[in-house]
Amino acid sequence: MPTPWQRDLARDSANLEAWLGKRLPDARELAVRDFRAPEASGFSNDTLLFELETRGPAGVRREPLVVRIQPTGFQVFPEYDLGLQFRAMELLAKTDVPVPRVRWLEEDDRAVLGAPFYLMDRVEGRVPTDRPPYHAGGWMTEASPAERAAIWWGGIECMARIHRLDPEAAGFGFLARPELGATPFRQQLSYYERYLAWSARGLPQPTIEAALAWLRANEPDDPRTVLLWGDARIGNIIFDGTRPAAVLDWEMVTLGSPEEDLAWAIFLDRHHSEGLGVPRLEGFPSFEETVERYQALTGFEVRNLHFWQVFAGFRFAVIMARIAQQMVHYQVMTPEQGRAFELDNMVTKLLAKLLELPPPGEAPA
Repeated sequence: MPTPWQRDLARDSANLEAWLGKRLPDARELAVRDFRAPEASGFSNDTLLFELETRGPAGVRREPLVVRIQPTGFQVFPEYDLGLQFRAMELLAKTDVPVPRVRWLEEDDRAVLGAPFYLMDRVEGRVPTDRPPYHAGGWMTEASPAERAAIWWGGIECMARIHRLDPEAAGFGFLARPELGATPFRQQLSYYERYLAWSARGLPQPTIEAALAWLRANEPDDPRTVLLWGDARIGNIIFDGTRPAAVLDWEMVTLGSPEEDLAWAIFLDRHHSEGLGVPRLEGFPSFEETVERYQALTGFEVRNLHFWQVFAGFRFAVIMARIAQQMVHYQVMTPEQGRAFELDNMVTKLLAKLLELPPPGEAPA
């Protein structure tokens, strides 16, 4: 999705080149080339692409890099820890989870790009698109059924690799937030409850509030705790053909039940198909086959998928409500349009369906 604000690319390129010069003092004739925004970038951060050019005895060397910048405009999340994403990929680089190599993290000098940022290697390949959702358009519609199946299974296999890690041994014990609750689920629910209160501005959110009450009343007994990707979906993987080359977007990394990531991936795929009123593309394995394959890969029995899908819908609905407000802030929507979209969108429609509630458009505002 496009970021609604614009950066001064000429200024940022010059500042980044000077910053890199201080970190690579032995590099000869260092230059930042082809500095640009990608075709699509997230709502919650800035992502820019460039090539780092240096000259040495062997001639000119050009390295394709990515810079991710903490948001400076209207924030989607109430808190944003860019360093967490960097450190997560540093730790994962020691495992069998494919992630881009991270280079540098700058958290202190705001004069360079106006906010904290980090640099990582650019991994070549293709990402299943969110704009348009891959079941409705983009290159996935041109792939063969066998290729689509391989891509879907590649995403599930990446998820399984993450879940098979020992969070403590891999260095992720710091993700626990006992001050928010006694269990990982309660910690996350407390976070999203605070997120909702922060973004709701005192206005009702009927579908989201109904989901929150349901989640409190139906918490399963699930003591399993694994490392969670958080935003687990094939749209956050770079594929080299059908092979996962890099797992991206670690801003929602956390600890919790392994079923949480699985349910998120399924809910997001439903969002990209059922939510749009289009069928899933031929070749995509069924969700029943997905559960069976996930269980075989991890050894984790899936017992509470409906609960975790409701939790996925609740989390995504809270985020979508804030994105609607962001669109109003940047005058992409009028206040009336934004408020209507907060209440009634593809996510709240699916969430209401999961809970057997009236469609959001019929709920009182």
